[in-house]
Amino acid sequence: MKALLQRVTGATVTVDGNITGQTGQGFLVFLGVAGDDSEKDALYLAEKVVNLRVFSDDNSKFNLSALQIRAELLVISQFTLMADARKGRRPSFTMAAPPEMAEELYNCFIRHISQTGLKVQTGIFGAHMLVSIVNDGPVTIMLDSKDRPG
Repeated sequence: MKALLQRVTGATVTVDGNITGQTGQGFLVFLGVAGDDSEKDALYLAEKVVNLRVFSDDNSKFNLSALQIRAELLVISQFTLMADARKGRRPSFTMAAPPEMAEELYNCFIRHISQTGLKVQTGIFGAHMLVSIVNDGPVTIMLDSKDRPG
């Protein structure tokens, strides 16, 4: 499972002209699910996202987490994070989980984050979405559950 985090001052997702989710200061999280992912991957990434210290303290140092600043999160499903573009000119998405499995683990990730008490909003799984962001910093970080220790 991969999560592309963008620290934002605001983000909005629109589907068919309707805003389905929006956030203030916090994270926009693009989440991709691989075919070999499990609930352990969702839990690992959820914990990593809410505890990652990339928000500035009073000395402008990355010392504060999303939990500490009571960040808001906008989570968007994005199977294209599983793209393999090593060969040819068209990426392969064979590493991406089938939609039913991906949606289940996407929802599992959202549940884990929601249990922390942080405000979480989403797009619509599988829909064509328009995402508007104000990237803060910019700070953009890629997390991969395959990189977890042990």
